[in-house]
Amino acid sequence: MALGQNRTTVTRFILLGLTDQADQKQLLFVIFLLIYLVTLVGNLGMMELIRASSALHTPMYFLLSVLSFFDICNSSVFTPRLLISLVTADQSVSFAGCVVQMALMVLHGTGECLLLAIMAYDRFVAICHPLLYHTIMSKRLCVQLGVFTYAVGVFISALQTGNAFILPYCGPNIIDHYFCDIPPVLQLACSDTTVANVVLLFISALVTVPTVSVILVSYAYILVTICRMRSRETQRKAFSTCASHLTALFLFYGSVFLVYVQPNPESASAYNKILSVFYTIVIPMLNPLVYSLRNKDVKAAVQARVLNLSRKGIC
Repeated sequence: MALGQNRTTVTRFILLGLTDQADQKQLLFVIFLLIYLVTLVGNLGMMELIRASSALHTPMYFLLSVLSFFDICNSSVFTPRLLISLVTADQSVSFAGCVVQMALMVLHGTGECLLLAIMAYDRFVAICHPLLYHTIMSKRLCVQLGVFTYAVGVFISALQTGNAFILPYCGPNIIDHYFCDIPPVLQLACSDTTVANVVLLFISALVTVPTVSVILVSYAYILVTICRMRSRETQRKAFSTCASHLTALFLFYGSVFLVYVQPNPESASAYNKILSVFYTIVIPMLNPLVYSLRNKDVKAAVQARVLNLSRKGIC
């Protein structure tokens, strides 16, 4: 199929993956399979627990259930394809499949960035303005914010994917990554990618910088409010919760910033692959643990759920 003058379009891409060593592939397959199973069980379990427990029908847990949904979708975009590549010799992906994978990656990645900022604002209102919490964070507003995150995700996904695939691809077709990420795909374009890289940097910064700013400002006010609390025990618990949240945020945003918000995104491909594992595979597994399982309300809901199931089993 001709494109332009004497140029053949690429119909399939070859993903090099994480390694070409057979023994390492077997080990990585087991590790990533376990991570994926834990991700599915943890996030699906969290969504079901929040749905079934009336005590968890609050704005914070609604947002947590949306985060779990994003994590399941985000992990499912990458991990199954990576697992297949680790046990088969076929490393190829169709051009259309590459487009779809990139679009879904950007959609859910953008949505998660926005959702984390909304969750930080939710905690800011709950701690700094507790009397107005249910007035500000109403059920209707939470649903609107959930729809908003997906709508913005679709819009940014269309911009980023269109920015990458509007360029001609006429060979080579080897992507030095385990999924169709934007920087390594742009390296294969048959035309100058300077403008495309600038657009990538601009749109990535447009998503990450405002959301990180909301998170930092929200937690700054939260920490000031905590410091003014008289109870040392309350302060300790609040600091512990904030520290765990900020750890997860640092891992997610740190890896995203280092991969996408950099002057030369085409460099350090091996380094970027390692960082990508964090925000595509590891972070979705950690989020239920960091945001929920250390929470007393969730623990109480789990105990009540287990007790209820035990009673039904006995009966």
